[in-house]
Amino acid sequence: MVFQTKRLRSETSCIIELYVMKELLQALSPDECDWRIASQLDPKRIPAHIAIIMDGNGRWARQRNYPRIMGHKAGVDPVRVVVETCAQLGLEALTLYAFSVENWKRPRHEIEGLWRLLRFYLRRELPNLMRNDIQLIAIGRLESLPDAVQQELQSVMDKTSRNRGMRLNLAINYGGRTELVDAINAMLDNARLEGNLDALEITEESISAHLYTAGLKDPDLLIRTSGEMRISNFLLWQIAYAELYVTETLWPDFTRRELLEAIAEYQSRDRRFGGVSLGSPSGIESQPLIVEEELLELPLA
Repeated sequence: MVFQTKRLRSETSCIIELYVMKELLQALSPDECDWRIASQLDPKRIPAHIAIIMDGNGRWARQRNYPRIMGHKAGVDPVRVVVETCAQLGLEALTLYAFSVENWKRPRHEIEGLWRLLRFYLRRELPNLMRNDIQLIAIGRLESLPDAVQQELQSVMDKTSRNRGMRLNLAINYGGRTELVDAINAMLDNARLEGNLDALEITEESISAHLYTAGLKDPDLLIRTSGEMRISNFLLWQIAYAELYVTETLWPDFTRRELLEAIAEYQSRDRRFGGVSLGSPSGIESQPLIVEEELLELPLA
């Protein structure tokens, strides 16, 4: 009976996975390169959670002698494409790095332009979020955002709160270090309120439970555009075992094809999580290694 139950769950999972891939393929044309890449993906190995550092808007604008805000504006459409494609692929979560705690150092007019763009995006994309059953959650120190931005975010979060498809995290006024600080302080505050501060035990599990992303799987894949080889204070705790994918493409030029290629690259990798690969290199069966006991004796100094 237990075996039959497990088999039924496995078959149900396979049906769902195939349905998800079918949804994406139906949205594409067979003569498109995107369709060919998507059709070769393994539906059983689609990342559950993808995180993206959307970098390169400023350089994109500078290359064209545009104001920086034009680069940010050009970066709005790739967000729509990526969000919609990830939903069609059946991801559980997508986390986008929209504004860091360090971004406040930028010129005031650029920051104000970013807030106008964010409000525009939220209003424009709400119908798409609802149609794709996507729940939007903003993560970060939201209380420091302008009131109008907070209200717009809260309105969209409320309207999408009952959606049960992919969860879209917008990291706004976010920093990985500040997230960890907020998590520890929340644990301390809860312990004080419950009167058991002396008995408080901090574990990996308790920290994870107090992060902005509590309840979500950690990202399987972290994508960074613009070719920069750094994490930039993003999801420092959660990406401990994420696969990293860096592309030279600037964010406004990032396409569905680039996303699918990143996932294909992810699927080609051997994720061991600190263990040993179950497969042998090049498909060659590994032979048992016989070592004499005296060879195992190590010098004392």
